[in-house]
Amino acid sequence: MNLPERPITILVAALGGEGGGVLADWLVAAATAESFPVQSTSIPGVAQRTGATTYYVEIYPARWDTLEGKRPVLALTPAPGNVDLMVASEIIESARAMQNGYVSPDRTTLIASTHRVYTVLEKMSMGDGRINVEKIMKAADKLARRAILFDMADLAVKSGTVISAVLFGAMAGSGALPLPRAACEDAIRKAGKGVEASLKGFDLAYRHATGELKAATLDDAKRWKKFPVERVAKTFPPETHRIVEEGVARTTDYQDAAYASMYLDRIEPILALDREKGGSAGGCKLTNETARFLALWMSYEDVIRVADLKTRRSRFERVRNEVRAKPHEPVQIVEFLKPGVEEIAAVMPSGIASAMLNWEAGRRKRGLPALHKGMYIKTNSITGFLMLRTLAWLRPLRRKTSRFPQEQALIERWLRAVANAGKTDLELALEVALLGRLIKGYGDTHQRSKDNFLRIMDTLVEAGTVRDPQVLRMTVRAARDAALADPDGKVLDGSLEKVGVPRRPVKAHPIQIVRRKPGQKKAT
Repeated sequence: MNLPERPITILVAALGGEGGGVLADWLVAAATAESFPVQSTSIPGVAQRTGATTYYVEIYPARWDTLEGKRPVLALTPAPGNVDLMVASEIIESARAMQNGYVSPDRTTLIASTHRVYTVLEKMSMGDGRINVEKIMKAADKLARRAILFDMADLAVKSGTVISAVLFGAMAGSGALPLPRAACEDAIRKAGKGVEASLKGFDLAYRHATGELKAATLDDAKRWKKFPVERVAKTFPPETHRIVEEGVARTTDYQDAAYASMYLDRIEPILALDREKGGSAGGCKLTNETARFLALWMSYEDVIRVADLKTRRSRFERVRNEVRAKPHEPVQIVEFLKPGVEEIAAVMPSGIASAMLNWEAGRRKRGLPALHKGMYIKTNSITGFLMLRTLAWLRPLRRKTSRFPQEQALIERWLRAVANAGKTDLELALEVALLGRLIKGYGDTHQRSKDNFLRIMDTLVEAGTVRDPQVLRMTVRAARDAALADPDGKVLDGSLEKVGVPRRPVKAHPIQIVRRKPGQKKAT
């Protein structure tokens, strides 16, 4: 009998808490039920999203009774160019696999979910540090023999299961496994945990992989998310709906429906300008980019927002899933908070906030360090939960806090600058709109980003020293890129110095000298 020349090699890359180990167990169980020789190994990933846990499975597609006592030699680790089925639970993990040579056009079927779980480096970037997913998908089509890419996390949510079940269904539907569908579904049933939900997710993914179902459309996404978009549908062109709807949802969640209406009120003049200057032909890019950063800015982070996010049911459920807690197992969550005087003053009325900031400024002049209060709050306890939830309940009062009118005034200033620039040059208006990228972060990070934003607004956008729109456009772009490259502003000062803007004076930082107590040993 002619036996297969080699085993079927399968490499799975999954993040923590996504059930990658369960998926490997299902594969082994299904292969064993079919009487195929099978072997699996796993390599733990590195923390902080620098690498997934990988599971490597080899299945020899010949039943034991046909081998006449022979035993195939199965490898413990994958080799570049020698993987038949590469599976990634997130699109960036597929990029890592391609970079490492595990995807080849003559052999590999690539299955990956297109949703994103952002890496630490992406989140740390002062600007838009997200990796370009479109390039990864184009590379997948080019480097893989066949690429099956769709949002599997969305199917997992709809099915009430984890993504491993969806990945298993896509693998079975791809035809790359030597296993029938029934054997795969039996493996899920015999595992005995979350069977109905897992089978539902398996079925949806199986039909996606076979082409029976198509990927979700934008209309489906609207229906699922149930955004209040009646006004958007009536007054905004279709090419802006996705961004503007997301902005409506974010601002509503952050404050209320009236705040979302304010968001739309601010976008409509930009849309009118975009249409007037012919921007509709280019997809209303000015409107989309302004809407994007306006939504982010209007939902700035304060202690009210932080407390709200930390006490939501969805967060507790996510944490339990991440630590794989069983229903009867308690999970303790300790929040490490270190608010400063500025963060506390930001949610106070203007009079109280002014007094607090003046007091803190006096401390700084005396050479004392910034005052921060380290706090350890257990949100799984009644006391800790109520402490944060009380802060979250202040959301209706946010408009009366000292920071709210300050942020709104700065937002209006930015929007006026965009509109004024658009009257003469639409591309210049886009560059000014993209300055919204600079506003991000919390605490000191937010203050540094705002300082860089104001520096560009004061010296370039509103100064009127550069008359040529094309030159101004290039200068603003260069300054923005410089600010994103260095949050401390040194690179920005160097960029502005090229157009005659003097550097900012060096800020004085008090040095605190701590004397040793008598008898205290010198540190070594």
